[in-house]
Amino acid sequence: MRCIDELSAGELKGKRVLIRSDFNVPLGADGEVGDVFRLRRGWETIKYLSERGARVIIISHVGRDPEQSIEPVARALKRFGAVVYVPDITGAAAKGAVASMRDGEILLLENLRRDPREKKNDESFARELANLAEIYVSDAFAVSHREDASLVGVPKFLPSYAGLLMRDEISHLTEALKPPQPSIAIIGGAKFETKDPIIRLFLEKYSHVCVVGAIASDCLKGNGFPVGRSRVSEHMPAPDVCENPLLLAPVDVTVENSDKQVSVKKPQDVLPDDKIVDIGPDTVATLAPHIAKAKFITWNGPTGIFEEGFISNTSAIAVLIAKRIEKGGAHSVIGGGDTIAALQESGVPEEKLGFFSTGGGAMLEFLLKGTLPAIDALG
Repeated sequence: MRCIDELSAGELKGKRVLIRSDFNVPLGADGEVGDVFRLRRGWETIKYLSERGARVIIISHVGRDPEQSIEPVARALKRFGAVVYVPDITGAAAKGAVASMRDGEILLLENLRRDPREKKNDESFARELANLAEIYVSDAFAVSHREDASLVGVPKFLPSYAGLLMRDEISHLTEALKPPQPSIAIIGGAKFETKDPIIRLFLEKYSHVCVVGAIASDCLKGNGFPVGRSRVSEHMPAPDVCENPLLLAPVDVTVENSDKQVSVKKPQDVLPDDKIVDIGPDTVATLAPHIAKAKFITWNGPTGIFEEGFISNTSAIAVLIAKRIEKGGAHSVIGGGDTIAALQESGVPEEKLGFFSTGGGAMLEFLLKGTLPAIDALG
């Protein structure tokens, strides 16, 4: 796999470069972009190309509704640099805009998913996209586990390179596959059946694996504890996972009853009316010595229900990780959209927490398989 920084400025100047970014960011009630984390991270490659005189054509999808326009993303990108939005993908308007580009200019084409051929990985659509440019750059790590036309089809027709973001993601996550010891992995989220393979893998590679979020309730239930109204998976974890001595399940939990009263309890004290919404402070204290001596930390998934405001223990763990990194000798990789969003509210600066991955599902799939379809497509 080649990275775009292997090409000289002379090789990029005047070239039409199609960059597949991941600007699938949530829009607020006002229809505008609030969180620019992915835009900021993705801008690095765009800026790199533009400064070297490339004619940069950005493609991305946004939202789940194929009719959603990407225009709000264009407006948000303008805080980083000059971007021209084109309400077309491969039609006459897009072709005309591309033909009139000057060196260093940047276009953002319309939401890829407005064309149903994108999700079908249709070769004709991939060829139409490729015909817009002379070089292809894959920088959309967070969706690289998908097999869409813009991700795995276009590289068949153009010289293809990884972007700076893609390069950094692969580098840091590859390191997480072989962590120096001692190490700890913190895994959250829901649907234990989807997390089971990565938890099993990490139990082989990490000194300890801590489960948080909804899957922690699964493990508690698997160990015979009551979980009340808590969200649990359809497929429960097997005894060899729940009873593994390297697996760290919560020793206390934050619960909310039907009257919205919140309290902290030991797992055995959870009542039928309780819903587990987070780990508890004793669990954070249990993790503290493991984090304090860890040389590598991987974290995916907040400790509590982020969308309901339960982030205090996520923040507490962030503080512990920041202190460990500040002392030196430790690296961390943190990913998952809700994890990043929760940490942004924690008050702990991003630069003190190690590497933030833009991927959630893509991060876990890469850690499990060591590659992704869009990465393989680069050759």
